[in-house]
Amino acid sequence: MNSRAMSQPFKITSHIRLRDFNPDFHAGLDKEQTREDTTRLCLRIGELQQLLYANQTHSLILVFQGMDTSGKDGAGKRVLQFVTPAGVETDNFKVPSHEDLAHDFLWRIHKATPRYGNIGVFNRSHYEDVLVVRVLKLQPKEVWSARYEQINAFEKILTENNTILLKFFLHISKEEQAKRLKARIADPTKNWKLEMNDLKMRAYWRDYEAAYEDAINNCSPPDAPWHIVPADHKWYRDYVIAETMVKALEKLKMKWPKAKEDLSKIKIK
Repeated sequence: MNSRAMSQPFKITSHIRLRDFNPDFHAGLDKEQTREDTTRLCLRIGELQQLLYANQTHSLILVFQGMDTSGKDGAGKRVLQFVTPAGVETDNFKVPSHEDLAHDFLWRIHKATPRYGNIGVFNRSHYEDVLVVRVLKLQPKEVWSARYEQINAFEKILTENNTILLKFFLHISKEEQAKRLKARIADPTKNWKLEMNDLKMRAYWRDYEAAYEDAINNCSPPDAPWHIVPADHKWYRDYVIAETMVKALEKLKMKWPKAKEDLSKIKIK
């Protein structure tokens, strides 16, 4: 399939087949020019984050899901490079703790949602409970399949209470993942990133693709749709995410809040 003929990336509004999306797609854009455009977008994100923090009326959650090496950490680092750290809350949802398992599967997620004025970054998320749980058969189908509806209800609570939810599936090819895993082996500064479990999970590639496809199709309501982001090219991946963030924040039409006091009466000696 010709990648240039595909109108990627997609904000998902209808049923999709993941195989119709090309991880190598980059819209024919120039790499260096796009990097410059991304930097300008990131600077704008920094400005918008200041407005978000000052107004304290909305919050924003970035959900990053994808196969290992797809860039969940790298994308977050890039698009938030000009924001004030005090306005960012991050969580990395890996294997649940004993305390997590003593509650419903959404408990650890809801308590990690950011306060109004802040940006939350979820490296993995509540979707692990319909992805890895499904693929590795950690729960029976009747349990994990019921979670799609529960996730939609949870996200509806968030979006109806002034939380912007941007969900990004970082779509990487198996071939590109192999290159990145080899790079981690070859580079001593990246050795620490490699886990043997990353290699084992490659055997479940098709199963994960099926699980992601079902998660996207079952959990893309109008107020919290998935975005499928081609991730074979890091520079294009970051551009798409940054542009999506700017559009979402600019829709709020935020202005600087007025002072709570009459400043004309304040005298500083």
